[in-house]
Amino acid sequence: MAIPISYNIRNLIVRKTSTIMTALGIALTVAVLLAVLALVEGLRTAFKATSNPAHILVTRKGATSELVSSVSRTTFQDMKAKPGIARTKSGEPMASLEMVTVIALPTPDNPSGVNINVRGVTPIGIEIRDGVKIDSGRWFTPGRREVVVGKNLVKRFPDTQLGSKMQFGKGDWEVVGIMSQGTSAVNSELWVDLNQGASDYNRSEMLSSVLIRAVDVAAVQSLINELKADQRLNVSAITEQKYYDDQMVSAAPMQFLGMFVAVIMAVGSCFAAMNTMYASVSRRAREVGTLRVLGFSRGGILTSFFLESLLLSAIGGLIGCILVLPLNNIQTSLGNFITFSETSFSFRVTPLIMLMGVTFAVILGAIGGIFPARMAAKKEILNALREI
Repeated sequence: MAIPISYNIRNLIVRKTSTIMTALGIALTVAVLLAVLALVEGLRTAFKATSNPAHILVTRKGATSELVSSVSRTTFQDMKAKPGIARTKSGEPMASLEMVTVIALPTPDNPSGVNINVRGVTPIGIEIRDGVKIDSGRWFTPGRREVVVGKNLVKRFPDTQLGSKMQFGKGDWEVVGIMSQGTSAVNSELWVDLNQGASDYNRSEMLSSVLIRAVDVAAVQSLINELKADQRLNVSAITEQKYYDDQMVSAAPMQFLGMFVAVIMAVGSCFAAMNTMYASVSRRAREVGTLRVLGFSRGGILTSFFLESLLLSAIGGLIGCILVLPLNNIQTSLGNFITFSETSFSFRVTPLIMLMGVTFAVILGAIGGIFPARMAAKKEILNALREI
């Protein structure tokens, strides 16, 4: 005969002090885990939003990122003639030769500066990226020292305000626009005219990379094979999506540290849940004896106490989700070990992440509750009734 779940709920309410303390311990463990998962998910979302499945990124063979790559204008001209490249309405190949460099922008907290990507693009480079738009101001004028700033930079860097002057390269650059592209990494970049930027950095012939749009997703792999097989080009070609997926390594140290702390806290939470349930079993020895006299089986008692531990941990998991919810959409940034620059993004606390948190809490409760539940089930009736 099964013991009603209402019995367990009443016990948790009656022993509210121990219930609250144990639930809070589990909640803090879950909150730490969820905060790390939300950070990683935010960075992954930013990189995913930046890439297009029909885009191919071409760099010098052996280069690990656009920053350390070099592609000549001559190579670019040969590349544009490849079949399988999509074209604009005017018939121009959708291939964008680009320059990427890094500058240090000072912040109130870091006067020495934080590394930010500067990307030199042409009008085709803007057109090829779906969803990139100007939130305020306008696009730069080719041939002028004008810069368009990603929206995530405006709040953190005083020099990126619309109308401000920024000093890099060989002179001052005027901020003429604020751009955005959903939640993508574009929001963490500065865009300038390719030719003007290349001139300022003495890179008129050797640029960084080429972004190509294939006619469709099915043509991507064959175009990649064609580019890599052409010995004249000496380039490496991968999907834009893979390029940004590879940059997720920048979150690995933070993820490892967070997981390590969560595991250490989880061990403590398991012992806390175990101690709470052991104490509960000791205090309720007569109840256990009474339940046996009333006809409840050992299996029913084991299930009841085990279920009570699961309920306790589930409450802790739900509290942990509530504690971490305020982090959702809070903007943060993380240094990228591949591009040597910072990427701004927002924490993302998704339903799946919260479900993982509650599941993690229930697992803690199961580990912490199984042994006290066995002890309760194994008590002899007469011995249980004699205990005070």
